[in-house]
Amino acid sequence: MLKDINDLRIFERIVARGSLSAAARELGLSLAVVSKRLGELERQLDARLLHRTTRRLSLTEEGDILHQHCLRLLSQVDEAEAALLHHHGSVTGTLHLTAPTGFGRRHLVPALSRFTREYPELRVQLALTDTVEDLAKGGFDLAIRYGEPLDSRMVARRLAPNRRVLCASPDYLQRKGAPRKLADLVDHDCILIGQQPQADWYFGRGQRESAVRITSAFCCNDGEAAHALALQGAGIVLKSIWDVGEDLHCGRLIQVLPRHAPAAAPLNALYLHGRHLAPRVTLFLDFLKQYLHAHPQSSRAK
Repeated sequence: MLKDINDLRIFERIVARGSLSAAARELGLSLAVVSKRLGELERQLDARLLHRTTRRLSLTEEGDILHQHCLRLLSQVDEAEAALLHHHGSVTGTLHLTAPTGFGRRHLVPALSRFTREYPELRVQLALTDTVEDLAKGGFDLAIRYGEPLDSRMVARRLAPNRRVLCASPDYLQRKGAPRKLADLVDHDCILIGQQPQADWYFGRGQRESAVRITSAFCCNDGEAAHALALQGAGIVLKSIWDVGEDLHCGRLIQVLPRHAPAAAPLNALYLHGRHLAPRVTLFLDFLKQYLHAHPQSSRAK
């Protein structure tokens, strides 16, 4: 007979993090306590749940069965807890997030500010970076990212649509002229985001998809730097409407080749597959989705 549901939470964290020590660090418990609670759970269920070696852990057949039921049970418990917390207006703990720098500054920070006013006991740890962080190693609850995850361990929850646009400053277009067709891009100064001086820009979708190989005039690993270069007249950049919507609306940037739509990359919240989400995380996800739909960027662009 299971005596304490917290033993299931510890078991779930051990499986998610891949080791007792990593689970202990995340839960703020000693390794000895985590090991003892796991042993107690196995004794109560009269089953060995994990194969333990010095290098790795793996689920036994019984452990796999328990883990599947454990995730569903904890999810239901957390949903009930989230509903009660929302009803009483009390959310505690720390929300660990990572997001792209530009999106984080323009949209996530205002959303978090409003959310924490509603739940003042909540703490937030936010990492803004254009580098794709490892959620497991970084201990993040969520990553906000454009596009679908390449890592099969990730689950994506759609937050908002996101169209991408080619844009440049009025100064650049006055000096260099505006491209009339996609092939003209190869003769323009283009700004690439990443580590490589060449990249393919994709337009359309399905059978109508086409690509243009771009050789950069500027290449930088920071999306905000690329944005700033475009504002300074350095060239044409491919950016999310969430990043440049206000600049397009105010005329600081002008959309280039508006009839050719770059391949879309929806805005998603990513979390690790098999991880049950704490009430504070599910509440924030629901809040953020509503916030973004109430503050759409596509309507701000000309």
